[in-house]
Amino acid sequence: MASSGLPSRTFHRRRLPSSAPSHPSGETCVPFCLPGAVSRRRAAVQLLSAGFLTAVSPPPPSLAARRGRIVVPPEDYVTAPDGLKYYDLVEGKGPTAEKGSSVQVHFDCIYRGITAVSSRESKLLAGNRSIAQPYEFIVGSLPGKERKRDFADNANGLYSAQAAPKPPAAMYTITEGMKVGGKRRVIVPPELGYGKRGMSEIPPDAPFELDIELLEVVSPAEK
Repeated sequence: MASSGLPSRTFHRRRLPSSAPSHPSGETCVPFCLPGAVSRRRAAVQLLSAGFLTAVSPPPPSLAARRGRIVVPPEDYVTAPDGLKYYDLVEGKGPTAEKGSSVQVHFDCIYRGITAVSSRESKLLAGNRSIAQPYEFIVGSLPGKERKRDFADNANGLYSAQAAPKPPAAMYTITEGMKVGGKRRVIVPPELGYGKRGMSEIPPDAPFELDIELLEVVSPAEK
């Protein structure tokens, strides 16, 4: 067969020298790899670690705003006589909660963007279903007096305040002055929150935000 006249090419397989550097993970890195190159195994570990840190980090204010939560600048909070700092998200237009008034509220305890305790997740007896059951207490009373074992049969099922989420002590005083329909945000210090024991996702000795929505007021004169 006639020669094509094209030069022939011979390909040689390059053998890696035995002195090729090894990666700490045990994989061999060829001598001509880029500086700082990592193995696929190390890269996967780094990506997983980065994702985990992002998941546990508190959401930035911009993210909280996108989720529909109002971001309140620290300088906009008002200081109550007992030292609690609060901000009225919504000014109510109904009756005012006075000391001694019986009130119904919804409350949410929020720690680093996570709702840790909420009246909207009350437990029904004889089941594990959660309902949005308003929390009822007397403004200015000692915390926990209303948490008794009396049962109430409502449209959602058998319910008891004993099974409701425990509110922080700050709620019993800071509700005074609110009007029905109003929503108030409070910065709760550990001593008026859940103290050294913590609660749910709220760690011990940690401050958190408390959102209160006033639903109903029964003044002392009406009882």
